[in-house]
Amino acid sequence: MAEARKITRTRLAVGSGFAELVVWQVPAPVPGSIHGYKYRLAYVVGGVCRVRYDNERGKGDHRHLDGVEAPYVFRSLERLLSDFWRDVNERR
Repeated sequence: MAEARKITRTRLAVGSGFAELVVWQVPAPVPGSIHGYKYRLAYVVGGVCRVRYDNERGKGDHRHLDGVEAPYVFRSLERLLSDFWRDVNERR
C-alpha cells in the first residue's frame, strides 16, 4: 500500500507575520478533491489568519481570504503556490 509523502512543512517569517506551508503527496485524492495532494497554506499576522488555502476532507479545495471562504480550482501544485503568494503579497 502506498503511503503519503511529505513534500514540504515550512514556516517562514513574512513581514510582521509568518507563512506556514504544509504539502503532502497522497496515494488517493482527499474526498472532495480530484488530485493527489493534501495541503494547508496559511499566512498569519498578529494571530489572525489573513490567507489560507486548504483541501479539508469532504470540503475539497478552497481558500480563505480575510475570513471569507470561497472555492478554489486546483490546477497544479506550482499554480497553488503562486496563487497563495500572490494573495499574501496583496495583504502585506
